[in-house]
Amino acid sequence: MEGVSSKVQSAPAGAHYDTDVIVVGAGPVGLFAVFELGLLGLKAHLVDVLDRPGGQCAELYPEKPIYDIPGLPVVTGQGLTDALMAQIAPFSPTFHLAQMAEGLERLADGKFKLRTELGTTIAAPVLVIAAGGGSFVPRKPKIDGIEAYEGKSVFYAVRQMERFRGRDLVIAGGGDSALDWVLNLQPLAKTVTLIHRRDDFRAAPHSVERMRALVAQGKVRLEIADIKGVVGADGQLSALQCQSKEKGVYTIPCSDLLAFYGLTMKLGPIAEFGLNLHENLIPVNTETFETSEKGVFAIGDINTYPGKLKLILCGFHEGALMAQAAFKIARPGERLVFLYTTSSTDLQKKLGVTS
Repeated sequence: MEGVSSKVQSAPAGAHYDTDVIVVGAGPVGLFAVFELGLLGLKAHLVDVLDRPGGQCAELYPEKPIYDIPGLPVVTGQGLTDALMAQIAPFSPTFHLAQMAEGLERLADGKFKLRTELGTTIAAPVLVIAAGGGSFVPRKPKIDGIEAYEGKSVFYAVRQMERFRGRDLVIAGGGDSALDWVLNLQPLAKTVTLIHRRDDFRAAPHSVERMRALVAQGKVRLEIADIKGVVGADGQLSALQCQSKEKGVYTIPCSDLLAFYGLTMKLGPIAEFGLNLHENLIPVNTETFETSEKGVFAIGDINTYPGKLKLILCGFHEGALMAQAAFKIARPGERLVFLYTTSSTDLQKKLGVTS
């Protein structure tokens, strides 16, 4: 499913930029931080290793429903991303996509200079790290030759459900992602086979019950086996080679493999920024969400503090408090006046909702 985020143009790489705040990470928390900063008149540049805004929500779960966003009884990952992009549009943030933040230095004037792997440099008095768990990559099955099929008939995320209508799918894994997509894609696909190495699943009990009901009804095939190889040509699968104790080596015909073995999180170059770290997370002061380095803030899943909950709505709260502290650093000579969007005509003008 494509949305607003897929249409965002990344700024030219290799150039130098100056701004008020650099935000590393363009997931939901990073995007909402832009809104809070914008209300205070602070301009933001966002850097993300992915090629579109939205973070995990848009990359891995674009069509998966989310139920705990305030005011939205249900919204998909892509829907939330699109709504946040629309919300921050009045502030015209600049995106630097498909490039990793690689280095950070403190300049003589006190500002930070961030360098990306593509040679882009951005200077600002404030740096906000909203990088989730860091750079994430899917755990891939250890199968010879599978790389030739990736992106064509082997996938590690579902971006468009319609892509799999009428297809013969094998879904591999035993967690929430695997079972969620078994349940969501079964009505669309021609056939669905769930394969897992053991008859024990780590997913929500309700999802496991629904999956087993579909198996009992003959609508889903369950295989307790290991995938050993791929069969096909020119990137198109025709079958998977599998092995189990009961059946030995055998094949499962299929047109597509969706493998959900979880993610490997890597903090990446952020670990070299000179910040205090605790188990690959960044401790923060809960009054401002500033790190051990003055002017550097961490919000969302990347930070840690007593009582921390890894929820999007908590990251939104952290972004609001961070913005208040960031203003005092970026505008040291200006007085910060707290205003409400419901009553402030100045804020409403910034948002374009009043003349």
